[in-house]
Amino acid sequence: MPAAVSIGSYPEMGEVQSNEALDAADAAYDNGRGTWPTMSVADRIMCMQRFVAAMLERRAEVVNLLMWEIGKSAADSRKEFDRTVEYIRATIEALKDMDNAHSRFAVVEGTIGQVRRTPLGVVLCMGPYNYPLNETFCTLIPALLMGNTVVLKPPQYGTLLFEPLLEAFCDCFPPGVVNTIYAPSEIVVPRMLASGKINVLALIGSSRVADHLKKQHPKSHRLRAILGLDAKNAAIVMPDADLDLTVQECVAGALSFNGQRCTALKMLIVHRTIVDDFLQRLTHAVERLKIGMPWEDGVQITPLPGPHRTRFMSEALEDAYNKGARICNDGGGDFYGTLFRPAIVYPMREGMKLYREEQFGPLVPVMAFDDIEEALNYIVTSDHGQQVSVFGSDPVQIGALVDPLVYQVCRVNVNTQCQRGPDVFPFAGRKDSAEGTLSVSDALRAFSIRSMVATRASEPNKALLNAIVSGRHSAFINTDFIF
Repeated sequence: MPAAVSIGSYPEMGEVQSNEALDAADAAYDNGRGTWPTMSVADRIMCMQRFVAAMLERRAEVVNLLMWEIGKSAADSRKEFDRTVEYIRATIEALKDMDNAHSRFAVVEGTIGQVRRTPLGVVLCMGPYNYPLNETFCTLIPALLMGNTVVLKPPQYGTLLFEPLLEAFCDCFPPGVVNTIYAPSEIVVPRMLASGKINVLALIGSSRVADHLKKQHPKSHRLRAILGLDAKNAAIVMPDADLDLTVQECVAGALSFNGQRCTALKMLIVHRTIVDDFLQRLTHAVERLKIGMPWEDGVQITPLPGPHRTRFMSEALEDAYNKGARICNDGGGDFYGTLFRPAIVYPMREGMKLYREEQFGPLVPVMAFDDIEEALNYIVTSDHGQQVSVFGSDPVQIGALVDPLVYQVCRVNVNTQCQRGPDVFPFAGRKDSAEGTLSVSDALRAFSIRSMVATRASEPNKALLNAIVSGRHSAFINTDFIF
């Protein structure tokens, strides 16, 4: 095997540096009296717009590092960068709408009030390796725009791409507002939470890690958590499904970026009357996928980020084989280094690791069902509740399926793969899959709280409020409109 290529390095930090980063964020927030939290919304938006401009200047460098470090194809790396920029711009517009809606007084039952959203404090932001830029910024950006200060802990894989952005963070935001710590999570993160200085935990990771971290905070009831966690999204394929469309969506849903997406289809539940035809079509489609290095044109399957991932995939395949499953596609499960050939595994049943455990890689488990209650029971008994896909053409059957499924997952996709976007739609999960809801507008609310100023509607108080507004004596009490 060729020797690994060095593509960069980052400083090795520890408890001392994490303490410094946390103290800097805490000082910059200063109990809500710091420069950033007290800055007007319009001024915070201007800072973010400068950051976007600086970020765009570094697009090529960020995309290249993203491609090399996590093995994401060049096309998908560019797509992740561009989608992130679009997300920031959409969040800015959503914040303008939100703030403008609050730029007025309400008079109710003799009380005058103005309600605005205010920041929560210091946010610990931890993104995942599979979308290290986009998923991290989907929490980092709204947290900043709402006036919070941030400690950013990049993922183990997907760290180098932040280096070109450090100067932009420094130039566009006041000192201490954005702080980056490069250290093993198990060493520094529990310590930072145990300090009590973290007000919000924004984590895209596993429910096991989230449960452990939340317990470290001395006053866990004070800790706001915005969590994107495990998922085992299923596709239910009815006997009347359009198999050409279904196979196309299932291949994309199961194997885009090697299946390393929380929204990936991780269990295909197919009616027994069509399962053989479905498997034959699925096998042909998977065997046509181009496997190679991320910089190759048209590549669809690329190396995994580390040897631990190929080990897990091989162990899961061996477990399924030993318990009666087979690999349907030629060469499925073969690997060289970290380049792993996708494997379609059938039939799946309870007791196999792949039946319940999230694979987060290029394994496509398939099970058959005879009665729709079998498929529903799989969803109901799952620990996960993010999304599900349903493929079929009978409106009576689809309608009857949607109604119970919306109580188990947060998004039911009809004749299409599971996915996050568009970003204006809510992104959430039930059970072990999430805490809180993310979308462009939901995220702004997640990283803030409603505060209000109120007084009795007497003439002297009306005059006082008018004087405060006209004299611009308060950043909170104002009627400014942001265009």
